[in-house]
Amino acid sequence: MFDHSIRSLSARLWVTTVVALAASLIALAGVLVYAFDRYPEQTLGQHEQFESVRDIVEGIRFNEADEPVSVQLPTRRAWLFEVVPNELQYRVLDSRGRIVLASSGAQRDGPWLTNVGLSEAAGKIVRRAIDGRPFFIATQRVPRGRSSFYVQTATSARLVQTQIELKVEPIPAMVKTVLLVAIVLFGLVLPLTLYHVLRPLRAVSREAARITPRNLKTRLSTRGVPSEIKPLIDAFNEALARLEKGFAVQQHFLAAAAHELQTPLTLIRGQIELEPDIEGKDRLFREIDLMSRQVRQLLHLAEVSEVQNFDFVEVNAAELAHDVVAYLTRKADAMQVRLSIEDSGAMARIRADKGALFILLKNIVENAINVSPADGIVLVTLDDGAIAVCDEGPGIPEAHLPFLFTRFWRAPDAEHDGAGLGLAICSEIALAHDWRLTVSARPVGTRFTVWV
Repeated sequence: MFDHSIRSLSARLWVTTVVALAASLIALAGVLVYAFDRYPEQTLGQHEQFESVRDIVEGIRFNEADEPVSVQLPTRRAWLFEVVPNELQYRVLDSRGRIVLASSGAQRDGPWLTNVGLSEAAGKIVRRAIDGRPFFIATQRVPRGRSSFYVQTATSARLVQTQIELKVEPIPAMVKTVLLVAIVLFGLVLPLTLYHVLRPLRAVSREAARITPRNLKTRLSTRGVPSEIKPLIDAFNEALARLEKGFAVQQHFLAAAAHELQTPLTLIRGQIELEPDIEGKDRLFREIDLMSRQVRQLLHLAEVSEVQNFDFVEVNAAELAHDVVAYLTRKADAMQVRLSIEDSGAMARIRADKGALFILLKNIVENAINVSPADGIVLVTLDDGAIAVCDEGPGIPEAHLPFLFTRFWRAPDAEHDGAGLGLAICSEIALAHDWRLTVSARPVGTRFTVWV
């Protein structure tokens, strides 16, 4: 079971995808943790400062003269500027660097950046000392009409470090949790996705399983099949086409050969009858009759192997069974075997090819006559959904059962003449009608049953 699951395409895709996802997530998490750990200021710190600048830029309110008159910050951001005014400050400057608006503690004169112009510092974060303490100064240009203003935030290095620690500390645990949850959820959802993706392959497999020598014209559809599998389906269809062609050639040859043999055999028999000096005519006639019978069976086999040769109509199975018994009565009398029919009247008319059904029953009854002892009885029983033929012969060894319907197979100890085609023809006819043909042992003899 485990070995089969490992060889399954779904299982392989599941394992491969889950492992690839886990490896990718772990690698990504490792890179992020490494970046946050080695370069915290350039990652988390700068991001936080630019967020602060963006909030101030969006919160500036201008008057009709396009002059900034106030700053409206989100509650959380405004609270930070109020709580730690010595660690976090902002200024709104005009193009000359004069303070227009400022947070508490940032109104005093004096630029935060010296030796660097505002336009040059725009979009950057610079580390500078303010009142002897290290700060990170972020600058952003704000165009307004014909004028330009600049927003600057000053965040102390101590506050940046504290923020980084607060954010970095839970990251490893969060990464582990997210990884675990993502892999578990993905592993649970993936089978449903694979089931949907592989549905065309399952449909193709079902179609392939239904292909038999009876429907070699069937071809597998490539609709919805992944492009990687289409060459395989196309190759399979081409193989079916070659197989169909070879099967047709075989059947045509079989029919043609059997047909061509009939006339010469008839002529040979007639010539022998006209020659008075030929000795052992009975033995020759027996051999010729046997060959003629084999030729007829070959023709029947070629005919019943092609479904298009059947003409399905409503058939009275009871009447046809009586016709078979009447046809074989002379042979049965010659072998001192009695033929009998039991009809319960429960079998309705069935849909079948009348000629094929006649051949099927004739072959089975004829075999039953051949194996029955003198004064034996061959009983044909018609019941609801089944036609059975019972004989009183020696029975069939269990080792022979798998070969009964094989073409040209004859039991090693067979006493009557035959080509080993009669039951093979019966099997082909039953298959064409979607019937079952079974064999079962009786206390005395054998029972063949056609389930219609």
